[in-house]
Amino acid sequence: MPAAASLDLASLRAAYAAGLDPADTVREVYRRIAAAGDPGIFIALVPEETALAAAAALPVRSEATPLWGVPFAVKDNIDVAGLPTTAACPDFAYQPAETATAVARLLAAGAILIGKTNLDQFATGLVGVRSPYPPPLNAFDPAVVPGGSSSGSAVAVARGLVSFALGTDTAGSGRVPAALNNLVGLKPTLGLVPTRGVVPACKTLDCVSVFALTVDDAAEACRAMAGVDPLDPFSRPGPAPRASAPPPKPVLGVPRDQDLFFDGDAAAALAWAATLDVARGLGAVLVPVDLRPFLETAKLLYEGAYVAERYAAIRGFIESRPDSVFPVTRRIIEGAQRFSAADAFDARYRLAELARLTAPVWAGIDAMLVPSIPRPMTVAELEADPVGPNAKLGTYTNFVNLLDLCALAVPGPFRLDGFPAGATLIAPRGRDGALASLGRALHAAAGTPLGKTNWPHPPLPPAGDIAADGEIELCVVGAHLSGMPLNHELRTLDARFLRAASTEPSYALYALPGGPPRKPGLLRVKAGQGAAIATEVWALSPAAFGRFVAAIPSPLGVGTLLLADGTRPKGFLVEPEAVAGAQDVSSFGGWRAFVASLA
Repeated sequence: MPAAASLDLASLRAAYAAGLDPADTVREVYRRIAAAGDPGIFIALVPEETALAAAAALPVRSEATPLWGVPFAVKDNIDVAGLPTTAACPDFAYQPAETATAVARLLAAGAILIGKTNLDQFATGLVGVRSPYPPPLNAFDPAVVPGGSSSGSAVAVARGLVSFALGTDTAGSGRVPAALNNLVGLKPTLGLVPTRGVVPACKTLDCVSVFALTVDDAAEACRAMAGVDPLDPFSRPGPAPRASAPPPKPVLGVPRDQDLFFDGDAAAALAWAATLDVARGLGAVLVPVDLRPFLETAKLLYEGAYVAERYAAIRGFIESRPDSVFPVTRRIIEGAQRFSAADAFDARYRLAELARLTAPVWAGIDAMLVPSIPRPMTVAELEADPVGPNAKLGTYTNFVNLLDLCALAVPGPFRLDGFPAGATLIAPRGRDGALASLGRALHAAAGTPLGKTNWPHPPLPPAGDIAADGEIELCVVGAHLSGMPLNHELRTLDARFLRAASTEPSYALYALPGGPPRKPGLLRVKAGQGAAIATEVWALSPAAFGRFVAAIPSPLGVGTLLLADGTRPKGFLVEPEAVAGAQDVSSFGGWRAFVASLA
């Protein structure tokens, strides 16, 4: 394997198809680790001969091994049989008898484990330097913190040592290090990836996250891990992220100017403005969102009784061996002792109120877009104040798991000082695929290299996609189009945008009386005697499709549409009697153009 070769999955697969041996990939990975000269990245490495044996034992490539020959790393609060789990606390270390479900599924998919990475002790922190081991160095500037708690995993990917790495994310540990190292950080819906075999931080809020060079790579790793584990009481069914093209007119909620916090960093504010320009360039409509209830939610995690869950996670250890805990980590976790059970219930009640208060936000947007962090924090700042800078890093992350949301951090345009900047997409649980579709487009359009390498972002596959197994395609032509008044009905059903396409010239489009909102009627006419009408195709689960169709009012119905791309999805049609006297708007070529003509 060439020393400069990229480890993103598209490049690696192309190399394997051209004859590269996975053993050569393994040898190059270990060479890069030695050359990196950073002893803080890994706490434990798989012996190189063991990794080579795993490469030699790979089965024949097949659909059952989508990660065939892909090197990866695991945060050292996740169990791997044969390697100690330390959670960055040597006195806590133990030898697990079983590999964590998430890791076992990656190994079954053909991935090759390289080692276990450093972290903020007990996954408590967003800075990445709260460890008795040497802290990992930020991939761009050693004076800046690498971000935590999943610091080693992020730096390993950013420096091109592995293709992807697992972190955990309770309060932002899978997103903050991504922002500080120019990576993708995927924080899936709670329970989508089992956490059995993960040392808990806050068991009800923990998730296994993915650091990767591209959104597609992160989504693929997540799909390999996703699925209910019957032995994990917090595991839940749900759709794993599957990226496609973003909607033509995505509606993104962004913080109001008065809610933005960059801690006085003008470069961060300019980078955020550049990110918004990238989003607008992709056709996004930006809608201001009142972030105050989200920010209040964030304070519950560390400033209120929820910190008691961190105490519960290691209660026996911290009570019996308090001096074994890193000083600042001990200070934070022992702070839970000032709260009572009644305080915990009060916090739970307030969280329920805030969840209800924030819920309407999601009806009007495809996703929320926020800065991943206010600004980079330096190691010197942490030495002067171990807590304050850490709290600031969690400004835009701490509320996500409390509100049962999914999130995806992606690189944005770099700051003027050459340091990376990132943005995070957030949506309600189950919309991981929608975030992946938006995030991959944002990342590619930002034009940044992958991590701290010179590797360019691989070309995105051509726009357009088809439904996956277990999904039904639904074609919409009017108020359900992206950016239109009824699109939220699709979003609430976790619909996934697939492609924009026109019908065959066999349809007439009418503006039906009534509203608001105004609604169209699509009528099938003789072949060649109609117009090609612009549409969008979305994917729904069978259950969601059934709920959607059941709510369609007369005179509309659902039939099979003939699209110019040769596909035949289900879609809206109107009864012929209903268009008598209605305005024929076929000449506009689509509902969006007709509505624009009315403005």
